[in-house]
Amino acid sequence: MHGAALLLLVLGLQQAEGRCVFNRTQEYCLCYRLTQETAGSIIQCLAASAVEFRGGDLEKYADFPVKDLDDSTIDMLGSLEIRKIIFSDLLVPEVLLARVLRFFSYTRVREMVFESCSFVGRSSWADMAGRALPIVSLRFHNVTAATLAGREQDLSPLSRWLGALQELSVTASRLAVLPCAVGRALRALRSLDLAHNSLGDDSLAPAFCPEAFTQLRVLSLRHNSLTSYSGVCGSVRLLGELQHLDLSHNALTAGTPSSPCQWPTTLRVFNLSGAGLDHVLAPLPPSLEVLDLSSNRLHAVDISLRSLQALFLSRNALPAAPSIRGCPALHTLHLDNNLIAELPRDEALLLEHLRDVAVAGNPFNCTCAGAGAVQALAAVGCLRQGWPQGYVCHAPARYQGALLRDVPTSVLQCNPAAVLAPVCTGLALLCVAVAAGLLWARGARPRWLCGPGQREDACSGAERL
Repeated sequence: MHGAALLLLVLGLQQAEGRCVFNRTQEYCLCYRLTQETAGSIIQCLAASAVEFRGGDLEKYADFPVKDLDDSTIDMLGSLEIRKIIFSDLLVPEVLLARVLRFFSYTRVREMVFESCSFVGRSSWADMAGRALPIVSLRFHNVTAATLAGREQDLSPLSRWLGALQELSVTASRLAVLPCAVGRALRALRSLDLAHNSLGDDSLAPAFCPEAFTQLRVLSLRHNSLTSYSGVCGSVRLLGELQHLDLSHNALTAGTPSSPCQWPTTLRVFNLSGAGLDHVLAPLPPSLEVLDLSSNRLHAVDISLRSLQALFLSRNALPAAPSIRGCPALHTLHLDNNLIAELPRDEALLLEHLRDVAVAGNPFNCTCAGAGAVQALAAVGCLRQGWPQGYVCHAPARYQGALLRDVPTSVLQCNPAAVLAPVCTGLALLCVAVAAGLLWARGARPRWLCGPGQREDACSGAERL
């Protein structure tokens, strides 16, 4: 049997009849419920960069004998272009996975994904002792497995591989505990995604213990069970390389800090969207460049961050645009879907210096001043998202439902007195000049041209040469 087919059959990917289908355009190959009889179709996957094995119960193969590969098979595995392996909808005995994972050391696979899989049983992983794998990205989504608590000794043979892993994602898997030893083993990890799990306030401090995740740059904790803002701050303070933190969709409150909170000074991107906030929690990380506070219940925002470049406040309850004077580096401001009726002229002038402003979906009062300020932003090119269709007038009645873009805001229409007054004054002066010219033409000097003390009859004729 072909070496690649042998390896894939060793993984036990056979239950019902199926075959592999290769999409040449996407360089993606799907193998569905392979059997020994249909395993030959695996050859279609040899040119793929991503291969997915879907469907099956591997538990009956837990005692499947796994032998070492011969040199020709090892050479063949090293020549494959496969960079990503996906396992989905599978029941996986951990003991079988532990025995065959070592064969991936002969491949060039960089990313491994387990989606909607169930891991059963328990293994010592002894066959992986001292082995390095080319896999640098490991993702689990919607998986069930035994808790990691108390398994430090079982996982120790994986330390060489885990120490080189750069990306780890465990999402929607009911994860409630992450032992300190796991973080200490993941010495090179740059990105950790733990979204849609059951992590609570008490789970974080043990997970981010001293010497854990020392190289971590990106951390996502969105959609968990976190409630204490100060508690999260205290738990992640030891992550000295952290740059991006996502706490969105947690029901956060200020909490009761036992000591003043100190966020990592390296933190640049902070996501607090959908956290149920009715005010901005403090303190904010001092060196932020991007702050997302969208989809909350904020009624007012007063932020002073000199390094802040992008501020997202969409879908809140803001009745007015916040002042941006305390954020001199700001270039992006999103205020769409709030309760803003007008932009004050002085604030609008400041917004004109930004590169990206979004104010769509607000109940605009399309007075001359209100519509004119927004139209001025559009004229300088900083209104991008939603312009012009998302800018609709709610008042006054004559413009209700009209696009703000179409509201007339010329000086003649908005302030006719400012135009007519100088025009009328000019016409009056012109009339006076014409009248004077007519009098001169008739040989009479207007009385108001006579000098002081001069009799009217003395200046009543035209002077002759």
